[in-house]
Amino acid sequence: MAVGKSAIGQQLAQQLGARFIDTDAVIVAGHGSIADIFAGRGEHAFREIEARTVADAVEEAEGTLTVISLGGGAVLDSGTQQLISRCTVVYLECDADTVADRIARNSGRPLLAGDAMGRWTAMFATRRPVYERLADITLDVRHGSVPELGGRLEAALRNHAAAKQEVEK
Repeated sequence: MAVGKSAIGQQLAQQLGARFIDTDAVIVAGHGSIADIFAGRGEHAFREIEARTVADAVEEAEGTLTVISLGGGAVLDSGTQQLISRCTVVYLECDADTVADRIARNSGRPLLAGDAMGRWTAMFATRRPVYERLADITLDVRHGSVPELGGRLEAALRNHAAAKQEVEK
């Protein structure tokens, strides 16, 4: 949460000439704000909508060059984990110091109500092992501009693809 998934994903898609899908933006367009979904229907309902949205995005992207940005909690769903195992998964690695300003500026994150940094730290401790297990590529996003990070990610993706081809030979 707040590590730059949307900005870096959009940058990467632009560099690659690929399509970009931000699943949070798709949810908001179809169902209203995430905060409103949490408030009116609860986290469980949101996670169901999120899982369907991710499944639709992955299906829609199949066979195309597409960058998909998932919400930070999307990968906690076992079905989503299975779906994205067919994709190249990138974990944008960050720390609390890096995201603190972004979180302070954005109060629309329902899971961070109250002690935002305390909640972020607790969620990250729980989610980090899942991110690390699912990731094909880990990109440290603590330093660099969005264009620089997009360039580093593009290079990492090319190296990953080349290594994968080598293994398949």
